[in-house]
Amino acid sequence: MPERYAELSISAHTAYAELAERTRATELSGALAGISGSFHRKTQRNANYWYFTYREPGVERPRLVYVGPDSEELRSFVENFKSTRGSSPLAPQARAAIAHGCTPLAAKHFRIVKRLSEYGLFRAGGILIGTHAFIAMGNLLGVRWLHGTATLDVDFAHAGRNVSVALPADLKIDIHGALESLKLGLLPISELDGRLGAQYRSKDDAELRVDFVTSMTRTGAAVRMPDLNIALEPLKFMEFSLEGTTQGCVFANAGACTVNLPSPERFAIHKLIVYGERPIRERTKSAKDVLQAAAIIEWCLENGRAEELALSWADAVSRGKGWRQRAMQGREALLRQAPSLVFN
Repeated sequence: MPERYAELSISAHTAYAELAERTRATELSGALAGISGSFHRKTQRNANYWYFTYREPGVERPRLVYVGPDSEELRSFVENFKSTRGSSPLAPQARAAIAHGCTPLAAKHFRIVKRLSEYGLFRAGGILIGTHAFIAMGNLLGVRWLHGTATLDVDFAHAGRNVSVALPADLKIDIHGALESLKLGLLPISELDGRLGAQYRSKDDAELRVDFVTSMTRTGAAVRMPDLNIALEPLKFMEFSLEGTTQGCVFANAGACTVNLPSPERFAIHKLIVYGERPIRERTKSAKDVLQAAAIIEWCLENGRAEELALSWADAVSRGKGWRQRAMQGREALLRQAPSLVFN
């Protein structure tokens, strides 16, 4: 019997699946509601992406809305676009999922994630990481985590200049403006040009933190992303969680939104690596790293995902001496806490 998670009921599984599906459909229809236009699929850098083209009264040039990378699911949304217009609000479905036992985000944290989603962060390649990603993975995997879900931070990652995001040349996403619009007193504490911040703290709530990170750069300097109106703090080993991502749904009583997430297996292995990287003064965070890794690893071993876990581990330790050393330190800490969680 698992020690670190509890299986959700069939009704909770169903409620989450219905909420996730309705959320994706509503986001697509809501973003384009009331607009007369058409979808177009374009090929850029050997990959296909969907855009929505429309005209505004009095504006000569057509406008483009980036919808997302090509997928069977997105093609289905495009085909059923007319039928999804005017979908009902998501709050009732979100509350139903919570009532059945799915885990919501804290209300103030959900407001931040939802607003950034509305401004296009996830369509532009942003990824929810940290404890909120861990919570979202639990719902996605059909479990409720028993430990490791408390947090004060809301963390996002982006591959920065290491990935080509297929956005129209004239499209800008104002993440700084999105945070300002929430009126939560969030101010950048790491600034570039007086505006672009990689870390935000609330002047009204000392416990509210929002961080934007990316993989380490040669100089270690913050990565400016003018098209997102944000900066990204480089972190060692971060690229491991930015590969092979998936999608999930996060929610609170007020509603729901779709987010990009690390794959569970890579998230768990990355947590072990981060454990080996953290200094002694961050023991509390280190302990949570191991708790979260242990929960996901236990789920993988109990649910036929041991091979995927092993492949993620092999990838990590093959990346060099520093990677292997830190991964082994994290694994040793894991086995001290949970000797039964042996994987190869």
